[in-house]
Amino acid sequence: MKWVGVLLVAALVMVLMPGVAYGADGGEAADSGSKLLRLWESTGLFGFFNGWWQQGMMILIGILLIYLGIAKKFEPLLLIPIGFGCILANIPYAGIAEPASGDQAAGFLYMIFDVGITTGIFPLLIFMGVGAMTDFGPLLANPKTALLGAAAQLGIFTTLIGALWLSGTFASIDFSIQDASAIGIIGGADGPTAIFLAGKLAPDLLGAIAVAAYSYMALVPIIQPPIMRLLTTKAERAIVMKQLRPVRQIEKIVFPLSVLLLCVLLLPSATPLVGMLMLGNLFKECGVVERLSKTAANELINIVTILLGLGVGSKLAADKFLQAETLGILILGLVAFSIGTASGVLLAKLMNVICKDKINPLIGSAGVSAVPMAARVSNKVGMEANSQNYLLMHAMGPNVAGVIGSAVAAGVLLALTGGG
Repeated sequence: MKWVGVLLVAALVMVLMPGVAYGADGGEAADSGSKLLRLWESTGLFGFFNGWWQQGMMILIGILLIYLGIAKKFEPLLLIPIGFGCILANIPYAGIAEPASGDQAAGFLYMIFDVGITTGIFPLLIFMGVGAMTDFGPLLANPKTALLGAAAQLGIFTTLIGALWLSGTFASIDFSIQDASAIGIIGGADGPTAIFLAGKLAPDLLGAIAVAAYSYMALVPIIQPPIMRLLTTKAERAIVMKQLRPVRQIEKIVFPLSVLLLCVLLLPSATPLVGMLMLGNLFKECGVVERLSKTAANELINIVTILLGLGVGSKLAADKFLQAETLGILILGLVAFSIGTASGVLLAKLMNVICKDKINPLIGSAGVSAVPMAARVSNKVGMEANSQNYLLMHAMGPNVAGVIGSAVAAGVLLALTGGG
């Protein structure tokens, strides 16, 4: 490492004394000094010292995301590529996330984002993979839990109003109805849906919305439990639910076809997302295309997840991220997600007043479509109150209903705001 120190000291001398020349005529030494100066000015250290401190701060944020993914296991499949993409996007002078300019070709992260996220292809492929991994059996066994998935979408429409209020209150923030709709979808905690809708309605905000949506998906274990405990008593959290009935294969095959048909008839604008979700699920349940099902649920979704994470991380560049509108989006996204969590829990409490068979209110929080993390969190908090209370399968009902619900909500917003 000594030679590195010598080189940096020499370059620093050249910066401080650029006019100093050595030797008989000074020409050769001056040329060497100029080269060292250019070398120094091309380093990341020079960049950080020369006003790029914001990029340094974003690199630390990227490292934090990677730490949360590895040490805390908060959605590592998302946070590790997003964090690494954040680091790459903030390296001074590298241009990894920059568009083409003059003779400079576009950075590879920019191309990943442009090809897969701006076009909406990645979200649709992710939805197909999610469908191939999803068992709608718990929802079919207890259909009333679909209401909990619907209730959790309340945060989307509440936040839409909040975004419009912010825009009218602060001069530095200017959100149109399309922008507000795209921001509100963050409340569904569904990254692919958020990216798809933002690409249609607010492409200029797509990066910030994607980062917020995936960040809150990853932080479900931190955000949800305090809300769940605040709105429930220990006795409610300890409620043991009845065992779910077995679901026949024919039901599982008919379900995706029925959902797609309803979507086609009632809300065609939601069919790209719902259609790919149901196609993946049909692969899984029909039992005759095992190769396609395994590919969609494994190789394909894994490849797309890597590229999607890097693409989202590329939008964490300091010049794009550290803005008033972006910070407003992050705050609104947190509000949306919190309201969605609370709505599901409160509706479950209301259903217990009406229904004979009691529902543990904790599964209402799984109505946000962060699959399966939200269901796992419901199970974990429930076991804290009753170690023999296994809520995971019960929570998967509203959890998968939330996936459908967020896609339907996106379709409604597309239809209402003219983005379809």
